[in-house]
Amino acid sequence: MAESNTSLINTHVVDATLKWVDDIVIKHNFCPFARYVRTPNGIRCTVVSGDTGDIIQSLYDELHHLDEFETTATTLIALTHPTIADFEEYLDVLAIADNMLHDWGYSGIYQLASFHPNYLFEGADANDAENYTNRSPYPLLHLIREADITRLMKKEEDAEKIFSHNVAKAQALGCPYFENVLKELKKDTPTS
Repeated sequence: MAESNTSLINTHVVDATLKWVDDIVIKHNFCPFARYVRTPNGIRCTVVSGDTGDIIQSLYDELHHLDEFETTATTLIALTHPTIADFEEYLDVLAIADNMLHDWGYSGIYQLASFHPNYLFEGADANDAENYTNRSPYPLLHLIREADITRLMKKEEDAEKIFSHNVAKAQALGCPYFENVLKELKKDTPTS
């Protein structure tokens, strides 16, 4: 019974995460590259419910998956361990993951992006709408191929313009909009 419930939870987390990609990231063009990779196998989403050791093992496994399967453009690793719900704890895991990317020789090959339900840009107020450009229904580690970023950035005028667009769009939509969307994505989450 517990295994079945874990499967239901994981399915919900993956579905909610991919719906967030569609309804927030792509719909509002927060990442101009996302629409190019949103194919049936282009975005891989996995769920890790374990602790930091399990997260790092999953990161390692996903790097090898990306090495082996070039049809997978990017990987989202959704983290459901209760301690990772704390943004500061998440940042600690993110720092370890980033260091491991370097130690494993993947710097310059893959990049790690971060998303969290309580994401807070340095220097921003917790209630600033701009934080919602990086707020997701569940904590995420996002693995991106550096070559894809370089190739797609050639089509974009300026990375700073992307960030400016995102902040302006988030402010125009306002915090209540994002709060409602994220709440809706997480509703009906199965419990363990």
